Amino acid sequence: MILRILLLCIVLVVIELYTFQALRTLIKLKWVLVSYQIISFLLFIFIIYSFMQFDRSVGQTKQTMFTMGLVLLVYVPKMVLALVLLGEDVFRVGAGSVNYFIENNDKTTFFASRRKFVSQVGLALAAVPFLSLIYGVTVGKYNYKVIRQQVFFPDLPDAFDGFTITQISDVHSGSFDNPEKINYAIDLVNEQNSDMILFTGDIVNTDAKEMHPWIETFNRIKKHEYGKYSVLGNHDYGEYVTWPSEAAKEKNFQDIKNLYGQIGFKLMLNEHTFIEKGTDKIALVGVENWGQNFKKAGDINKASEQLNKEDFKILMSHDPSHWDYEIKNHDKNFHLTLSGHTHGMQFGIEIPGYFKWSLAQYVYTQWAGLYENVGRYVYVNRGFGFHAYPGRVGIMPEITVIELKKGKAIA
Repeated sequence: MILRILLLCIVLVVIELYTFQALRTLIKLKWVLVSYQIISFLLFIFIIYSFMQFDRSVGQTKQTMFTMGLVLLVYVPKMVLALVLLGEDVFRVGAGSVNYFIENNDKTTFFASRRKFVSQVGLALAAVPFLSLIYGVTVGKYNYKVIRQQVFFPDLPDAFDGFTITQISDVHSGSFDNPEKINYAIDLVNEQNSDMILFTGDIVNTDAKEMHPWIETFNRIKKHEYGKYSVLGNHDYGEYVTWPSEAAKEKNFQDIKNLYGQIGFKLMLNEHTFIEKGTDKIALVGVENWGQNFKKAGDINKASEQLNKEDFKILMSHDPSHWDYEIKNHDKNFHLTLSGHTHGMQFGIEIPGYFKWSLAQYVYTQWAGLYENVGRYVYVNRGFGFHAYPGRVGIMPEITVIELKKGKAIA
């Protein structure tokens, strides 16, 4: 812990030095520069102190989320600025080397002075993440988007052609701070009038008590004709804090499982059920969390016992790496998997239908939206709530409406 904080301090100090150099190039008023140094020092002390106060027996709190948001707001823009100036330094070293060693010009200084223009460009670029992060905290985290997705299957039972599913995921109720916005999101869920609703895990950050103020709100999700089903996510196991005893951890886990029932969802634990419509049926399969580098409690073989390859199957599995590692080539042919987990890292760029980018793509092959492998699909929901960083930039909170269609996908 001490080593990590020391490394963090070194990195932050380097970033601060570069930032101050840029400001000193552009600003000549001494009192402004001194004021900046004082404010930066106080913020630095506050952030380091807050990190040192983190209590693993409590886990994430409003205070830790505020600190994380402050770190990003203060240091991401400065990091952008520092990178611009670092690039200039590389150029200055190169130019100085040419002058000194090749042109043998010992009358000029080795380092050329910093150029005002470069500092101006750096500050302009730094303003982009600064303003974006402010937007993410104040507006983005509750800027819910309803995303509609048709998925085509040649072997979909006839009665289910046009069947609609609303998916929510990653609620992280312990992060909420605005009842009005959450009620608005629940209204959006109800307005979709889907045939069935599925909740793919992470009802809390850690503790079952986080959901207690929101049970009545989530009970407003109306009954759906073909049911309300859910699975567990990695945060639902309470494994990111230190518990006073195994008994306390187990009690919290049982309480979290009960939460899903308290808001009207049938929690599926490595099991399946059949959804019947007319004379046709499809299998709904739900597994516990299975994630590469995360808890592997999911048992797809147990969950699909007595199912045949020919049965049409929808799988709920919280972590999309499960699809990537076990599901997409599974012998039993899981037609559609619904996941969440990644949040799209709550930061990225999306131009629907044209372009999407997030740091999440360097960790997860499937991280947001629909993906296909030999006619089998996974849809990764971007998440309903937020965690760690108390905001969203570019990757908005999502309510998904999936429509099952019989036939081949239209090119």
